[in-house]
Amino acid sequence: MKILLTKWSAIAKDSINRAAIVAKFLCLLHVTNTYIFSPTLVYGPSMLPTLNLTGDVLLSEYVSHRLGKVGPGDVVLVQSPENPRKMITKRVVGMEGEVVSFLVDPGHSDRSRTVVVPKGHVWIQGDNIYASNDSRNFGPIPYGLIQGKVLCRVWPLDGFGSL
Repeated sequence: MKILLTKWSAIAKDSINRAAIVAKFLCLLHVTNTYIFSPTLVYGPSMLPTLNLTGDVLLSEYVSHRLGKVGPGDVVLVQSPENPRKMITKRVVGMEGEVVSFLVDPGHSDRSRTVVVPKGHVWIQGDNIYASNDSRNFGPIPYGLIQGKVLCRVWPLDGFGSL
């Protein structure tokens, strides 16, 4: 009986140790995916021709925007100002204090408008001006809505690399 109890005790200790290793790994995976970087699936026409209509997998990092390292030309993940449950991918065109000129209705007229980006805001636009809902529609967005910065495309493989 004592030998049987000793064997079960050793098995239980080993099981607990393995479970602890798995739990540590899952915690590390969660922290990495939430606060450092993660793959992101993006699709839609607003970033054509840079991103595919049918979808790309991008590697996005979540540190730069917290350190103020986002600038014009960067492709960013933004919490939609119109629907907070939705994440959108756009390019930063202007930072606070910069003057931005844009076509009001590019499909129907050449009328342009110029705005100064207010303090604490950025101006974002999709690369496809004909099919993008962006700052031209809802104005400059608060810097706090930026959730991440795109590092590179990882899928499809023929498009692998920086944007």
